Amino acid sequence: MSESSLHQTKPAARTREISRKTRETQISVSLNLDGSGQATIATGVGFFDHMLDHLARHGMLDLNVRATGDLHIDAHHTVEDVSLVLGTAIQQALGDKRGIYRYGWASVPMEDTLANVALDLSGRPAFVFNARFPTPKIGEFDVELVHESLRSLANTAGMNLHVNVPYGTNSHHIAEAIFKALAKSLRQAVAMDPRSHDIPSTKGVL
Repeated sequence: MSESSLHQTKPAARTREISRKTRETQISVSLNLDGSGQATIATGVGFFDHMLDHLARHGMLDLNVRATGDLHIDAHHTVEDVSLVLGTAIQQALGDKRGIYRYGWASVPMEDTLANVALDLSGRPAFVFNARFPTPKIGEFDVELVHESLRSLANTAGMNLHVNVPYGTNSHHIAEAIFKALAKSLRQAVAMDPRSHDIPSTKGVL
């Protein structure tokens, strides 16, 4: 083994732990971008927990989320704040984004539904959402919170996030396909490109 090999530095862990407390919610998130899909989620919003579990499992993220919120009002503040904190954790765990693929996209079918997601970890948030739900709720979960969650995530992660669902007849399937496609897209975008160790931008910064 060469002397230079002996002095190679180990890549920095792409992890982050963040807590946020307001009068409406108390959130803690632990994230490892290079995980194995392990998740421990407890937000008090069952369907949202289910979606975050998909995000971790299919995105190969290790994710621990604990949240308490004003659920006696509704789930809006809890879903929004968890998404804001998770987006911040992603943004900070990426560091300067040197060597990442940056872009990710996935087309995920789920029975009657097809969800297409594309994203760019550009540092400039943008959100486009073209999906219609046939029902206002999935169980006790307001379907409008899917939009709210993803918009909040895109804003704090500094992500261009485009979601298009051309067809689907079941609200649960639509939401689940969206989060699975997001997970696969994010997994691709944060992955390290073996052919590049530079920041993937002509600007030299993201």
